[in-house]
Amino acid sequence: MIRTTLAATALLLAASPAFAQSQQEALDARYYRALAAGYKALMLCSAIAHAEANGTTRTPESVEAWELTGIQAPQAAVIADLPYTIVRRPTGQIAHVAVDWAEDMPARLAAYYGADTGCSVLPIGAPEDASNPDQPVPLAAQPPAPVRGKVIVEAGEGRSTRKRSAPQIPAVERVQKAALAGSYGEGSRTTAVLVSRPSPSGGRRSSAFYAPGFDDKTPQRTWSVAKSLAATLVGAAVQAGEANVADPIGLNYWRAGGASDPRGAITLDHALRMATGRFSDTPGNRTDALYFGGSTVDETAVNWPVLHPPGTVFRYANNDTLLAIKAIGQWLTFYPPQEFFAKLGMKHTVAETDIRGEYVLSSQVWSTAQDLARFGELYLNDGKLPSGERVLPEGWVQYVSTPSGPQPDGPFDYGAGFWLMNRSEGVPSDTFAAFGNRGQYVVIVPSRQVVIVRRGEDPVGARFDIAAFTRDVLAALPPE
Repeated sequence: MIRTTLAATALLLAASPAFAQSQQEALDARYYRALAAGYKALMLCSAIAHAEANGTTRTPESVEAWELTGIQAPQAAVIADLPYTIVRRPTGQIAHVAVDWAEDMPARLAAYYGADTGCSVLPIGAPEDASNPDQPVPLAAQPPAPVRGKVIVEAGEGRSTRKRSAPQIPAVERVQKAALAGSYGEGSRTTAVLVSRPSPSGGRRSSAFYAPGFDDKTPQRTWSVAKSLAATLVGAAVQAGEANVADPIGLNYWRAGGASDPRGAITLDHALRMATGRFSDTPGNRTDALYFGGSTVDETAVNWPVLHPPGTVFRYANNDTLLAIKAIGQWLTFYPPQEFFAKLGMKHTVAETDIRGEYVLSSQVWSTAQDLARFGELYLNDGKLPSGERVLPEGWVQYVSTPSGPQPDGPFDYGAGFWLMNRSEGVPSDTFAAFGNRGQYVVIVPSRQVVIVRRGEDPVGARFDIAAFTRDVLAALPPE
């Protein structure tokens, strides 16, 4: 009897690791499938709803071909096979997108809450009646674009929104078309390229080219370009006297820990420079539970423990940008992002939120190439609008574009919410940029008064060479 028991125990112990592993693998597979369903629901909801709010269209087939292919593992393996339903209100406006993923669980939902904040993905397991398709959601009135001086738009492929009224610059057009054709990265997929520069007759001119199915009103997710938008909103709060980058962030639930909580030493500057010293579960830009699982900013981003003294270690993390936005959350309640975007003439840009209304400004912003060019032009103009109104503090451009403290490995340094191209060959040393997943770029070159925007849906493993593209664009422009 004893021998039998010992033998059985030995067999159980030998089998336990494999059994536990299979249990974990099954659990992981189910979770990844749920995340893939949330990813699909949110992309379909946001891409279609924002395009329609802009007066254009995106079909589900277009979103599947661009946003839902070439995505990250492990979601890529299952996302195409998940069935979806687009539910509309009686007005025709999207109410929500539902994606089936498990027979014993409700569909994953992404609900549209209107033009100001767009779509939010609901938590895994949220009931299917969580979005009320019978209740209309009013569209926000679009503000008029500000007067920006004389603007000449040259566009290729018959996609101009205005008539060509100035001679083309063939060298720049060749560079832009080469980018559209995939010349700056094997396997890359470019949807839009725009170059904004001074016009010889005064004001600014821009040339823009788009892939079939995209135009100047087609929004795309900015991914981490949103981090630079977030840093800009922090700058606006500083200009308004509502924030100081040197002050501790001091969230209320950190204060409850008193002086013993080391997170109390984290400042806004640390958060903008990816140097809070906090742990995050994955390096880089994976925040799947928030982005596609339906968790909230509070649940996901703010309570990580400190592993290093703030300001000593660089770790690129969505959580740091989300922490910076939490620090100015009270100000954003009274001055939400859409009001700031409206001032800049970014009338097709929407900062989306989690289901509690917290802005996911590390990634979840939808914008057009033209709007992102206007964003870049704000920095060319030292944080002032064309009217002369200052919306960013004097010296803010230098602040965000100056490296300070620990730096990342790789070819680019980091400032405060912006990447620096000061070490890129053939590129002026004052060049800084907003970079985003899948090939989103806004490059700002103050010394040349040039903004370069590239939008894409690059597959995993393909990389657009933004340094080479920037160099070639600048070389193609006439000397000052």
